[in-house]
Amino acid sequence: MLPILAACLLWAQKKPVTLEALQEFRARLRPATPGPVAWAPDSKSFAYRQGNALRLYEVAKRNSREIVNLQDVDAAATTPAEAEVFSWENRRVEEQALQWLPSGKRLLYLSKGDVFLIDLDGKWRQLLKTQVAERDPKISPNGEKILFRRDWDVYTLEIATGKETRLTNNGTELVRNGALDWVYPEELGLGTAFWWSPDGRSILYLQFDISKIPQYPHSDLRRLKAVAEPQRYPQAGDPNSIVHVGVIPVLGGETTWLDVGDTAQSYLIPRVGWVPDSKHVYVVRTNRIQNQLEFLSIDTTTGLKTVSYIENNKYWINVEGDPVFLANGKEFLWTSEREGGSQIYRYSLDGREPVALTESPIFNTAISCVDDTYVYVVSDTGNLQRKLGRTRIDGATEEKDRFGTREGGRHRISMAPDCRHFLDTYSSLISPPETTLNETRNNKELAVFSPADKRSSDEFDLRPAELHRVEVEGITTLWGRLIKPPNFDPSKKYPVMVNVYGGPHVQSVRNEWSGMTMAQVFAHKGYLVWDLDNRGTTGRGHSFEAHVFRKLGVTELADQKAGIEYLKSLGFVDPNRIGVNGWSYGGFMTLNMMLNAPEVFTAGFAGAPVTSWLNYDSVYTERYMGLPKENAEGYARTALPPKAGNLKGKLMIAHNIEDDNVLFQNTLQMIQALELAGKRFELAIYTQKTHGVTGAAARQMEATMLDFFDRALPQH
Repeated sequence: MLPILAACLLWAQKKPVTLEALQEFRARLRPATPGPVAWAPDSKSFAYRQGNALRLYEVAKRNSREIVNLQDVDAAATTPAEAEVFSWENRRVEEQALQWLPSGKRLLYLSKGDVFLIDLDGKWRQLLKTQVAERDPKISPNGEKILFRRDWDVYTLEIATGKETRLTNNGTELVRNGALDWVYPEELGLGTAFWWSPDGRSILYLQFDISKIPQYPHSDLRRLKAVAEPQRYPQAGDPNSIVHVGVIPVLGGETTWLDVGDTAQSYLIPRVGWVPDSKHVYVVRTNRIQNQLEFLSIDTTTGLKTVSYIENNKYWINVEGDPVFLANGKEFLWTSEREGGSQIYRYSLDGREPVALTESPIFNTAISCVDDTYVYVVSDTGNLQRKLGRTRIDGATEEKDRFGTREGGRHRISMAPDCRHFLDTYSSLISPPETTLNETRNNKELAVFSPADKRSSDEFDLRPAELHRVEVEGITTLWGRLIKPPNFDPSKKYPVMVNVYGGPHVQSVRNEWSGMTMAQVFAHKGYLVWDLDNRGTTGRGHSFEAHVFRKLGVTELADQKAGIEYLKSLGFVDPNRIGVNGWSYGGFMTLNMMLNAPEVFTAGFAGAPVTSWLNYDSVYTERYMGLPKENAEGYARTALPPKAGNLKGKLMIAHNIEDDNVLFQNTLQMIQALELAGKRFELAIYTQKTHGVTGAAARQMEATMLDFFDRALPQH
């Protein structure tokens, strides 16, 4: 009896999660955990940054050592001069801050746009030091040169001599050599725009001509004189970038341009890369509405174009990951949802019918590693779990092995190049993330690399999350997550806070750790906190996601209403105090729920909401809604300003005035409609030049949101 009493007293001593406690706790969480790792070419070690230290972990010894204190290296970097015009670079542009040279004895390090070479004994030297940032450096296959971009042109640097070669000379802000536009990384996941050939003799690069894309008139209004900062942003139906695919010799010379079709109006180029023979490049091309995909192989000398694979889908095609070529150089592995689930297929450049290596249904499949026998795959299993498995690349049989000794939960995997070891970051609803070193041969955990950080759960009364199944009229099962307040009494009636995103490519309800969040703050304020993944969200396969086709917001709203009806059936929900909040697509859904189901939702906080899909970017919107001229009724039906007169509850809208993703135009059109309809609402405007609100402004916004709901849904 005494141990039980002691445990109860210990639990009672934990602190409540208040807004002040949450914000103070975040401030204490400085990066003590390791950053992303870079595996050495021989797979025997990996490098990573931890705080200011660059460290090396040796697999055989199961320990790490410091290579160098990066404070000194970072101090030597030159901070680039501020650009005269804000660049509006997309948040998903990729750069590797840490790369191994092929020898495995040196590392390339990028800091503030300057490039450094670091030896494993801690010695370092600066390779590039200019007032202009050197972007996206890449090591040549033989380790002798670096490929990089400066401004809008592509260069190489010879490491031994420091000799620079400028490969392109005509780059401008409007015609970008080796540099992306805004929408390709945002919506197609293309994070870089130049590549070494496998033999190191040629460079493949993309040229983005953004001159035909309309300009959105952002302005920085914080200064004494307003400064115009226009952004090239293609809205639904607008021209896209003209994308040219070029190959240039590494020693310089003329670019050979490859014909990939009309990319301004007809095609998108979501993936490109080299075929292993260094004589051909592959180009993945989709039509504009993304329901047809072609895999092209193009001879860089003759320009001869071969169609290796064509896929069609009656909805749209999700392009995920990059193709991985096999040792024979003529076959490759890639994912497809052609049969509903996300499966791994073995394709051939000669156009043979692809062979499925994995069985459906598995979802959100990603290739982690390929060796001579197996492809190692990370995938969802449809029950909110995510884990590593493998299958034979010869297609003979599918291996049912699942790696990692921890069952359930979610696993994030970083595999060594030889596939023999991997880092597994595991968490669940009740377990904070912990990273372990594992081997595949015996499916054995070898060591804990980064222990679970239990400070939040040890110090604070984190309310547990419950998973709930919601049946929707016999159509499907939805997953919900419920957090109850402290001292919960099922005989009482509680207000509800619905957190919503609801759109494609996001899964909110997962069996993984969330820790200290605003959900905990609301729970400790006496709210039931509810999340539901409606049809249209990811993690359940393409057919589940495709319910939103040409009618964004319609099925999602029906499912969210079904979730509320389920909550009411539990008997402890106050139907007159149901609030909803969300950001981005979640902001759209918040307004959608407030305006199209005003009898259900009492109060809403809509952050950065899309209010008409005519306002959103071309690549995302046309994938789901089609072209405006072909689905005018669908665009009109889902527009929210015409529904302003339906508002009954309390509403607050928050938005950055220079949001580069969901343009402020959306909010302005919404508030105009609300004003003309005579509807009262509250507005919180933020001044950052990005989609999210961060830093001190985010702390203020959280306080504003909490105060709004406390007033709109008062506790009895």
